[in-house]
Amino acid sequence: MTHPKKSILSDKRLFLLEQLNEKTRLDSFHCQIKEYNDYLFDESIRSQKDQMALTWLLRERSTGSIAAYMSLISDAIKLSATEKELHQLAYPFKTIPAMKIAKLAVSTAFQERYKGIGSLMVEMAIQIAQSCNEQHFACRFITVDADIEHNETVLKFYEKNNFIPNEEIKGKNRKTISMRRDILFMAKP
Repeated sequence: MTHPKKSILSDKRLFLLEQLNEKTRLDSFHCQIKEYNDYLFDESIRSQKDQMALTWLLRERSTGSIAAYMSLISDAIKLSATEKELHQLAYPFKTIPAMKIAKLAVSTAFQERYKGIGSLMVEMAIQIAQSCNEQHFACRFITVDADIEHNETVLKFYEKNNFIPNEEIKGKNRKTISMRRDILFMAKP
């Protein structure tokens, strides 16, 4: 008999978000996408030292195991006139400030036990962006390059979390789809 997955969005106290550091043990993490494991184990610390990406870990409080991680970077996106109108952006700027989720991965073991971990990570990224808006610098959008090469269902995941595709050049063979979520005018998931 299989047990239904627990939804963690109803009880966020199960987890703790912490920033990666050089002393962090990462051996409890494994996801189904080798490239994402390799990034966490081999590149994330260097990316932080070089100020290229800041990695956040979601830990289960009771075990200390890593349930998920995300790497965040600053970003700016170009929007068409139609896209600017959609977001009520009557500014002459060529680019709009954003924060990008450069990597987001959920541990296979936690995917099997819980549902909603990826959505919780998106919610936490939005909270970090809103904190930046209140204290440090402007950030209107959360952006992501949805990795359709490694995960065919990732577009549905981001759409469920209120991201929309950015206008792109037609006929281009893409491994990722550029998407955005307006954090000023957010719809509820």
